[in-house]
Amino acid sequence: MGCTPSIHVNQTGVVYCRDSDESNSPRGSYSATIHTHIIKTDSSEVTSISRPISPGKQKRKDCREKEVSTTSNNAVETQTTSVQMKIKLGSVAITLPDYPHYSPERSSPTKPFVSSRINTKHNKIHRNKKPSRSSKRILVEDISLSEEILIDLQDEMNTDNEVTFGPMKLKQKNLSILLVFAKEDAQSDGFWWAADKMGYKCFIAHNAEGALECYLDKHHDVVIIDHRNNKSFDPEALCRSMRATKSSDHTVIVAVTKRIAPEKDEPSVLSLLKAGFNKRIPENHNVNSCINELLCLEYGEVRSQLKLRACSAVFSALDNISEAVQICNEDNQIQYVNPAYERLTGYSADEVIGKDATEMAKADRNKTDLHDTINNQLKKGKFWEGTYHTRRKSSDVGISTHCVFSPILGPGGKLSHIVSVQKTTPDTSYSDRIKEAEYNLANVKLGLPVSFRRRSSGVAHGYPRRRESLAKIHSMTVEAPITKVINIINAAQENSPITVVQALDKVLEILRTSQLYSPHFVQPMKEGDTMTSDLVGGLVSQNVKRQLITSSQESSSVSHSKPVSGHHIHIPNNLLSQMQPEVLEILELEPSWDFNIINLEKATAKRPLVHLGLKAMARFGVCDFLRVDEMTVMNWLNLIEANYHSTNSYHNSTHAADVLHATAFFLTRERNQAVLDQMDQVACLIAAIIHDVDHPGYTNAFLINEKNPLALMYNDQAVLENHHAALGFQLSWKDNSVNIFKNLTRDEYTPLRETIIDMVLATEMKQHFEHLNKFVSCVNKSTLKLEETSSMSGTGSPDSMAIINQLSTPENRSLIKRMLIKCADVSNPCRTTEMCIEWAKRIAEEYFIQTDEEKRRNLPVVMPAFDRKTCSIPKSQTSFIDFFINDMFDAWDYFCDIPDLMAHLQENYRYWKEKSEDEAS
Repeated sequence: MGCTPSIHVNQTGVVYCRDSDESNSPRGSYSATIHTHIIKTDSSEVTSISRPISPGKQKRKDCREKEVSTTSNNAVETQTTSVQMKIKLGSVAITLPDYPHYSPERSSPTKPFVSSRINTKHNKIHRNKKPSRSSKRILVEDISLSEEILIDLQDEMNTDNEVTFGPMKLKQKNLSILLVFAKEDAQSDGFWWAADKMGYKCFIAHNAEGALECYLDKHHDVVIIDHRNNKSFDPEALCRSMRATKSSDHTVIVAVTKRIAPEKDEPSVLSLLKAGFNKRIPENHNVNSCINELLCLEYGEVRSQLKLRACSAVFSALDNISEAVQICNEDNQIQYVNPAYERLTGYSADEVIGKDATEMAKADRNKTDLHDTINNQLKKGKFWEGTYHTRRKSSDVGISTHCVFSPILGPGGKLSHIVSVQKTTPDTSYSDRIKEAEYNLANVKLGLPVSFRRRSSGVAHGYPRRRESLAKIHSMTVEAPITKVINIINAAQENSPITVVQALDKVLEILRTSQLYSPHFVQPMKEGDTMTSDLVGGLVSQNVKRQLITSSQESSSVSHSKPVSGHHIHIPNNLLSQMQPEVLEILELEPSWDFNIINLEKATAKRPLVHLGLKAMARFGVCDFLRVDEMTVMNWLNLIEANYHSTNSYHNSTHAADVLHATAFFLTRERNQAVLDQMDQVACLIAAIIHDVDHPGYTNAFLINEKNPLALMYNDQAVLENHHAALGFQLSWKDNSVNIFKNLTRDEYTPLRETIIDMVLATEMKQHFEHLNKFVSCVNKSTLKLEETSSMSGTGSPDSMAIINQLSTPENRSLIKRMLIKCADVSNPCRTTEMCIEWAKRIAEEYFIQTDEEKRRNLPVVMPAFDRKTCSIPKSQTSFIDFFINDMFDAWDYFCDIPDLMAHLQENYRYWKEKSEDEAS
């Protein structure tokens, strides 16, 4: 059996949706002036519905009857002065009920009312012609509460809807109530009549699904659930389901329980509280009692929730102000800090909440008795205001702030909370621009808006994201001493005289060079001083010659050599014809970062380096630059690949080809093309090809421990890296048919060789953090300074000529090339997840073999975690990404903008993290 749903609107605006065959709910019996409400249907029909208002305000009048819809043959005919109409919401018909004529001599309708319930299965209407006994009983009891008193109470509530919360004036809206009763009885009708009398919006549902759906749609202020041995649904499960929704934070949920006899023990309410109920009400169907309960809820719990919602607005305001706010309890334990505090100190909220505020804020520049003075003032209920130095996480130097400490007094006038507001002096110095990037990063993590200073129209797309990457750089966990020195000098420049600032700028330029202890012979040697000349020439000429040649050669290259774009690809026909169609098809995707080197490895029978090398070197015009024919290049590539160990699971020619592909991809980035000339590009490609040639599949530490001849030859210093560089040139000069350098002049060959060697040596992980810190300090930070200067002056975009010239110095170009090959060498976590997993398995297998060999030969085990029986590959990958990859690629991303790689890195990290957690569980 079923029916169309029925919506009833009475004189106070109560909306009623019922779905029970045994409907016995009371309905309005007033006749008064018509008010119009609008209901919009799914078909965009708009129907006016007549709604009578409360009696007692004016003389009751009969309303003219207007028939809008027809009823079935067995429908009850009623004498009515209201409007009955039928509309359609989508595919569900809704019957709007009639309002019976009110007789002053009687307290019940002159005609029996009609109720409907929803039954979606049969979609029929069931009607009850007589109200239940409970309905009649409520109607009789309702006489005791006069209409005049109700009218006065409603008028008083309408003027008493303002709630004071500190200095805030809040507006209490009309209460919305949801009744959840499996069957309508005297109790549900009691709450219904109470809501009707008080002018509250009221809804009723008879099952858990309907209640939850209605709640998610209307977000009621109060939900009253029947908890009296309800067998139709589980009230506590329904409450927990509602509490699981976001909208339930400020909803009051009440349980109606059975009344307990005085001689019986009162049951515990703990289970109700744990389920999420706010209150328990013993059953009492008296209308006056229900009205009092609803009034207590409105003036108690509901208004408390209104104030809590206002607290959310206050916290939102605190989160978006520029002043650093900290709230502590009476014991100085931090309970809240806003994002401005995180930006100022470098500590996240999770790191400081619950900690002692005095310990977190200790700075050498504060007086020793300052905290005692502040606490004495606060205990007296007085403010403290003055200069306060706050310690940053990454530095021991305190930041000077103007701070106000405010006491919050609790019961008895005792101190309950301490609020501190710190404000730094506005400054446009370079260090503040660095801090701004850090601060914006904290906002990104908290989901707050990030604000960047307005820039000229020439700002490249994605620049704010690069700024975000720089913010991560400044929060690096591994910081070199030289970086701390540079930060201290930056802080000292603030508010210093211009002459001091200029002098410190020169100091910073010197500190940012890579060879701090290498001599620079700026003074001409005395004529005739042959001893000094011989000593310099014999002992330190290598460094001097390298510096002089590199400077002159690279400066000349910047001025006269135009970088190769890398977009034009030309492979000679004779070499092209030797490649199989399958290989050529795979190489078509070579310019894309998602190029699959494993597919090329399979198609070329583990000889991918020759094929990819030919295409990459043709793309960058290597043959033209070296002035050699294509056959010489192919012979050289064949010789180099032959000296990679194909038995190695990781360090083989496929890895070299993978690094070559990453190197070529980085060289096509806009900033690298603007800074690096063709000699740099050729050096980068050659360095990538030879950087692991003849790798034995073991680490430097293993070779040193076993006293390998290579370790003895290179004095345990960068053993493999020195070997790769040396062997790469030895093989090249072995035969004229493979010598790609044979046609270069000395002045051309020397800087090219030095660059290749420098890049190969940079792949040693022992020097990882040194190279990274130099790159950040000398390249990224100086770039940011110029970007801020050009932005503030409006002279150009971030990639202006001033920035390019700054980056094009020999020193900075060396740092850029080192970072380029380092990122290319360990770019596996930035590949697609499929490739990342494959490379992770290969490197793990190689480390497993080394551990097995170390145990077999009783050598020191260099990496005990890489035991094939106990090793967790996901854990090893997350650790590697956390410790080595994240900071380096954040810095590289800021410099040359690589969003696709960063997206892959985040995706792969999540993948390994989930796998690691699965293993742990």
